[in-house]
Amino acid sequence: MYELRTEAFFDSAHFLADYHGKCENLHGHRWRLEVIIVSEALGAEGTERDMVCDFGRFKSIVRGLAEEFDHTFLVEEGTLKKKTIRALEAEGFQMKVLPFRTTAENLARFFFDCLANMGLPVTQVEVDETPNNRAVYYR
Repeated sequence: MYELRTEAFFDSAHFLADYHGKCENLHGHRWRLEVIIVSEALGAEGTERDMVCDFGRFKSIVRGLAEEFDHTFLVEEGTLKKKTIRALEAEGFQMKVLPFRTTAENLARFFFDCLANMGLPVTQVEVDETPNNRAVYYR
């Protein structure tokens, strides 16, 4: 079995609705995204001969996904009033309104699903909120 890993980083803010503690307040993270792909065999021909995947392509896909989240405000759908969303947008804030609570666990699964839908043979995604706190999703 062959395994490739790459990582990307993004900075974004979020808060956890219905949470009783510091994280109920708006705060930011330097998120780390690590993706693992695997294959039992290497490519047989073409540019990816003897590779699981071209590292350049793999890195580009993962970093492109992270870039979509960089310097955004991650908002769980339904946790802010519509007028608040409109006011933030009018001020030029970039937001990603997501259909789930913006925990590291949910982000790991979200990124896993996005990458799998792009055709990568992803087996595991790790999302770090801090250097000491990590969520892992795999099937």
